[in-house]
Amino acid sequence: MTNQSVKRNRWTWLPSLYFAEGLPFVAVMTVSVIMYKRLELSNAEIAFYTSWLYLPWIIKPLWSPVVDILKTRRFWIVSMQLLIGAAFAAIAMSIPADNFFRYTMVAFWLVAFSSATHDIAADGFYILSLNDHEQAWFVGIRNTFYRLAMITGQGLLVMVAGWLETDTNNVPLSWSIVFYLLTATYVLLYAWHRTVLPQPDSDIPGAFQSFGDLAAKFVETFVAFFKKEHIGKILAFLLLYRVAEAQLAKLAPPFLLDERGAGGLGLGTTEVGLVYGTVGALMLTIGGLVGGFLAARHGLKYWLWIMVAAINLPNAVYIFLAYAQPESLLLVNIAVGIEQLGYGLGFTAYTLYMLYVARGSHSTAHFAICTGFMALGMMLPGLFSGWLQETLGYQHFFIWVLIATVPSFLVVALIPLDADFGREKVSPGQ
Repeated sequence: MTNQSVKRNRWTWLPSLYFAEGLPFVAVMTVSVIMYKRLELSNAEIAFYTSWLYLPWIIKPLWSPVVDILKTRRFWIVSMQLLIGAAFAAIAMSIPADNFFRYTMVAFWLVAFSSATHDIAADGFYILSLNDHEQAWFVGIRNTFYRLAMITGQGLLVMVAGWLETDTNNVPLSWSIVFYLLTATYVLLYAWHRTVLPQPDSDIPGAFQSFGDLAAKFVETFVAFFKKEHIGKILAFLLLYRVAEAQLAKLAPPFLLDERGAGGLGLGTTEVGLVYGTVGALMLTIGGLVGGFLAARHGLKYWLWIMVAAINLPNAVYIFLAYAQPESLLLVNIAVGIEQLGYGLGFTAYTLYMLYVARGSHSTAHFAICTGFMALGMMLPGLFSGWLQETLGYQHFFIWVLIATVPSFLVVALIPLDADFGREKVSPGQ
């Protein structure tokens, strides 16, 4: 088979695989927040309960060996896509029910666990199916389609919900239809990937002599991670670098939706889909691409302070929005776009530092552990952010968010980092 044919085969499944990986995450983490706000839950309830949904991504390293050992990665991919579709259908059917919150949360938990398992299998399949050169060549493609899933979820689908709310004058029905659309999407993705995903010879269930041997290797991997030099400073960075952004992310959509009398901007669902899910997501993508390009040119350490400032200081735009409450949708788009551009640029430092920490003999497992701490760093601040906003009001809450950026700067000053790390080794799309 020619190299061109191999690449063409990759194009039949790789973009859709990473689109399928990104959409459940954005549905659980962002679309759920907007939906519950439109269904009139309080900010405290929304932030607390949806923050717990990070848990499957926090603990996914604990069951990643199961995915490696039982069945093939291909089996796990298609099975989880079908299960995700079923969970979305359960959400759609539960929204009109009297106890919709309880039922939809159970279904969102199923989506979260299925999605985290899908992540493990998809990333493993990517490594098994592509050689080193192909992995580097396609990394920008996979990241682009993952971010396209973000735009689809928190942009297009939210806008569709807004249009339906206007046409039907029925908020629960509108969101049920949106989740039925997600259900249909995952049925199609399941059918597509079951047909086109290759079956590489290396994608076989893992071998192990006994469960005791497996447990010993598992413990060895974790012990090696926590024996890393400066592990205390590393963990502080993983948990505190985004402590301000974690709080802002949970309250930004409710702030845009809340009535002006409650301190919000009073935007409609469709407008929030445009502002936060489309313009914001596009600027986030641009920021990530720029960050990867800069790190590849001069190394992460050269740009680290610029990146920590980029992810934190633009949060001040929400202070302006809360006090000025501008009626211009263009001005709101510009403000949110600036914040998301900075977030994309600053998050590059976080991703690259996880790669730096994961270097060594257990790089795949250690990177998974890093992503678990990343999710924990988002979950813990998010748990109390809604209560804090209701206590302080939006204006003072956004001032607090800016104050909460201080730990991010402190941990950046403490972490170990080689001066040349990232230089000429990271593609601009990473």
